[in-house]
Amino acid sequence: MLKLRNIQTFYGNIQALKNINMDVEEGEIITLIGANGAGKSTTLMTICGITRARQGEIHFQGKPIHDMTPDKIVALGINQVPEGRHIFPYLTVMENLDMGTFLRKDTENIKKDLEYVFDLFPRLAERRHQAGGTLSGGEQQMLAISRAIMTRPKLLLLDEPSLGLAPIIVKQIFDIIKKINKENNTTIFLVEQNANLALKIAHRGYVMETGSITMTDTGDNLLSNEDVKKAYLGI
Repeated sequence: MLKLRNIQTFYGNIQALKNINMDVEEGEIITLIGANGAGKSTTLMTICGITRARQGEIHFQGKPIHDMTPDKIVALGINQVPEGRHIFPYLTVMENLDMGTFLRKDTENIKKDLEYVFDLFPRLAERRHQAGGTLSGGEQQMLAISRAIMTRPKLLLLDEPSLGLAPIIVKQIFDIIKKINKENNTTIFLVEQNANLALKIAHRGYVMETGSITMTDTGDNLLSNEDVKKAYLGI
């Protein structure tokens, strides 16, 4: 579904990504783990076209997207839930969800998708007329994920969905990620510092260090890898 080939991304003269090669197959949950500053978020931003790769190619469903603008990439079916949620704080929950349907033409399915996200996150249904900025951190994360679902993504990019959340909410979010993947066959690319939880739900994983991919394997194999245990699992 998604191919990155020899991607090099820079911030000024500082190289953030160094010849990145990755593959994401349809229906998978892929996770990218690594330390702070390794280049994980930059990888997602480069896929989305927000940060342009200086060299290399990105193909989505066989189509080159590395020269496309972010709005054209979203229209193809790629949507990102950014680190820090970035909901619209002064809009209500319903208005935030409506923003996710901006590019959709299939209006007959929007009501069904709204019912689906309210089934996933009943708390949002209770707060549908409440301003997004008044929600708790966990509720805002639920809203950010739901807004992305309302775009009907083929590929959902999640950047640090557990950041700053209580453990019980983190477990709920990860359960929902698995559910979205299984029920909707939505392909998920997950960037996450909680390597233990991320690898447990991932079909495959990549390890990134200082802008380079240093390891790739199944989620289970990475969980049992001694180097991964020491560096990212605290074992």
